[in-house]
Amino acid sequence: MTSPAVAILLATYNGADNLAQQLDSFAAQTHPPALILVSDDGSTDATRDILARFAAAHPAMPMQVLDGPQQGSAANFLSLLARCPEGIDMACFSDQDDVWLKDKIARAVAQLDADTPQLYCAHTWECDADLQGRRLSRSPRKPSGFRNALVQNIAAGNTIMLNRAGLGLARTAAAHTGKVAVHDWWVYQLMTGAGAQVIFDPEGVLLYRQHAGNLIGANRGWLATLRRLRHLFTGTFRDWNDINIAALEASSEHLTPENRALLRRFATGRAQNFGGRIAMLRDTGVYRQGALGQASLWLAALLGRL
Repeated sequence: MTSPAVAILLATYNGADNLAQQLDSFAAQTHPPALILVSDDGSTDATRDILARFAAAHPAMPMQVLDGPQQGSAANFLSLLARCPEGIDMACFSDQDDVWLKDKIARAVAQLDADTPQLYCAHTWECDADLQGRRLSRSPRKPSGFRNALVQNIAAGNTIMLNRAGLGLARTAAAHTGKVAVHDWWVYQLMTGAGAQVIFDPEGVLLYRQHAGNLIGANRGWLATLRRLRHLFTGTFRDWNDINIAALEASSEHLTPENRALLRRFATGRAQNFGGRIAMLRDTGVYRQGALGQASLWLAALLGRL
């Protein structure tokens, strides 16, 4: 059988400090990528030079560097999806500051074997800026699905890979989707909304570097809990839901009939009074992972921050 052609979709912006290590981990993959597609969002440091040196040193590993839309990280990743070539069989997202384990691509390829849309994601090894103090990321306590995706993301973007059907769906949707809150959350919503299979690999597949520049970072500990509560009380969570709903409505033709109806019920119920919001949560069955996560969902409904 022909080995699947895998594209790495790498979004960069002033990533010179750690980018070389990430690129070296691409070169060490047991299943080499057929293409490294880079969208650089206007870097002013040595990012472009590092990319050029890597491309020159690895001529057998094609790299294409594009100019990003310069509208933030989420828009940069969606632009990569929209511009991913048709000849690619599978595609995976990459941040600029992680380090992939050598079998990351191979593990995903081995599990993406359907003709229908599939989304692969996995555990990560959370570590400090020097790649020390490693610990495995937490496992979801509840199943994946659209009812979860509407209010929470469990698919870490730096581990996501899409099979051919999933990539085609995401490429088509990204071309006419406007603003999204977070790119990986949108992909999780789109895929589950369309009835795609979600594969969660229990193995850690990369070193997830935690540092001051992380846009999101590992979602663990009291600081992360306090951050989530701040998002709730300030209305950020509600704003994200507004953005997500608009993005999903723009791609509603890709959703199953059941999930289109669920999206409508969720969207309308959020705007109702307290009793209406509680009824909506019960009717839709939307859920977050873990007891604290579920409690925060009900608190958001209580405070009108859903």
